[in-house]
This record gives sequence, structure tokens and C-alpha cells, in this order.
Amino acid sequence: MKVMFICTGNICRSAMAHWMLKKKAIEQNKNIEVYSCGLEADDGWKSTNEAVEVMKEYGIDLTHHRSTSLKNSNIEDMDVILCATRVHKGAIIYLYPELENKVYTMKEYAGYDASNLDISDPWGYGIDVYRRCAKEIEDCIDKYLEKM
Repeated sequence: MKVMFICTGNICRSAMAHWMLKKKAIEQNKNIEVYSCGLEADDGWKSTNEAVEVMKEYGIDLTHHRSTSLKNSNIEDMDVILCATRVHKGAIIYLYPELENKVYTMKEYAGYDASNLDISDPWGYGIDVYRRCAKEIEDCIDKYLEKM
């Protein structure tokens, strides 16, 4: 299975989700290829210092992550495309209408109530906001892995 996470810059939410799912899939011996990109990303951006710090708490080294732009991604090869927000999901469906049946928000795919489908952007906020964001992402990933 090929999974792609998408957010705005691919330096916070989708980066954290990418490497968190990759780590958990390896630990649980699940055959999942994980990718990520950003709708407004340029290639090669580093993750924020806060994202790096929070991922250390999960045993993940995010210092090697570099952003990938949507235009340079392999989105068309994915089985599932998981977006941080409904706005991201709408943009992907607009740009790739043929992929609509593969596109969800992270929370939607995890089975959350339709009134709460966005993972807010922590960019520009402190470490505690990043921790809350990472916890939301982890909860979603744990639900995905239960389903797979």
C-alpha cells in the first residue's frame, strides 16, 4: 500500500505524519510505503525546529526530512492520499479529479466525526502546539494501522 500525506509546506504536519507512520509500520511489520508533499512547498525545505524536537520525543529523527512539492511528487501512484485539512483535500480533488476516491483528510480516514476533520497548522506556534498536533496525528495513524 502506498500512502501520501499532504499539508501546506511539508515541513510540519505531513512531515510528522510521514515519518510517524513509516516508523510504526516498520515496528508492526506492515507493508506500507509512505510519502509526503506540500501544496505550497518548494523542494528541499527543512522541517521546523519545533517539529524536529517533538518528533525526537517519538523516537523519530526528522532532521533528514526535506520537503517535496506537489508538482514533483508521485501522487498519481498512491493508493491513499491523506490531507491535513478539508481545504487541502478540496485542492487535491480540484487538481486531480481522477484521484477523488483516494483522497481523505487524515481525520476522515481515521473515522472522526465530520464536524472535526482538520488538523490545525502549528507553524509559527510554540512547542506545546506542535505536541498537540503530533498527538492528533498519532491518534489518526494508530486508527489507520488498526484498519490495515
